[in-house]
Amino acid sequence: MQALEEVAVAVEPDFTAWVTPHLQVMARVAARLAPAAERDDVVQEALSRAWRRRSTYDAARGSAAAWLCAIVAGEARRARARRTTPTLDLVDGAAASGHPERDLDLERAVAALPRRQREAVDLHYFAGLTVAETATVMGCAEGTVKSTLSDARGRLRTLLEVH
Repeated sequence: MQALEEVAVAVEPDFTAWVTPHLQVMARVAARLAPAAERDDVVQEALSRAWRRRSTYDAARGSAAAWLCAIVAGEARRARARRTTPTLDLVDGAAASGHPERDLDLERAVAALPRRQREAVDLHYFAGLTVAETATVMGCAEGTVKSTLSDARGRLRTLLEVH
């Protein structure tokens, strides 16, 4: 994470001060949405894009965290599209219940969700974004996020049932 902060500092002090409080959530979003080997690159590309597009940020349309996370999500989608072999990416500490088998089951169940449900779950539950921020990142209404999360929880219950 220090390398990301060094990039931000080298760019512009005001931009650095503005983006620094959001680096952790950006990294969490990248950890959930980007291929493991590309997570740092995704955040750095997102920072670069945010720097180039900083004049387009409009606080009336959402928080800085949501705007930055939307950029991270877009970069993660591009990174996944470039990837040739899909794998299950486990995140250190994510869903860490102290039971590795259950954590692996949860990761597999989340990976089995439809793309939109998986993205909502990753952003809201794993990256810790609010429903409003998740809606901004996903480009939809808050009600849609709530409905998508409800559908995802139902699907996860089914996927995680012990047979």
